[in-house]
Amino acid sequence: MTGRRSDQPVGNLEKDDVQKTYIPKKSEISNEWVLVDAKDKYLGRLATQVASILLGKNKPSFTPGVETGDFVIVINAENIKVTGNKLEDKIYYHHSGYPSGIKSITLRQQLAKRPERVIRSAVWGMLPHNKYGRSLIKKMKVYAGPEHPHSMQNPKPVE
Repeated sequence: MTGRRSDQPVGNLEKDDVQKTYIPKKSEISNEWVLVDAKDKYLGRLATQVASILLGKNKPSFTPGVETGDFVIVINAENIKVTGNKLEDKIYYHHSGYPSGIKSITLRQQLAKRPERVIRSAVWGMLPHNKYGRSLIKKMKVYAGPEHPHSMQNPKPVE
């Protein structure tokens, strides 16, 4: 009978040499509040930065599937920039649920009407589309102007 015995090492590793993935416990996770100013920042680069903070990839305790990220406050959402002709060409769609109920709005109109939705949509596209992503997006607060009601949380500014 050929094959490997269960007490023989696999490759270079012994049976006890396997490293286990560290999973932080709920009590070990510290969620802080972070303030991001969107004034004169490009939409995609801002969204990747916010998504990374929400996922917790900037922390050494990052573990996939575990909420190790921070709460994010985005201010000045109305002052973001985009490159090219996206203000006219980028279109956001939503559906009312009724037949032929599809609605569309350009980026320029959305920025004038509800600038918070532009950043939320960009960040949502960079998060997992499941329960985990839905819980992460709730940790992001977006405001059109420079004022926000979260001063009691003492958010740390991020560049």
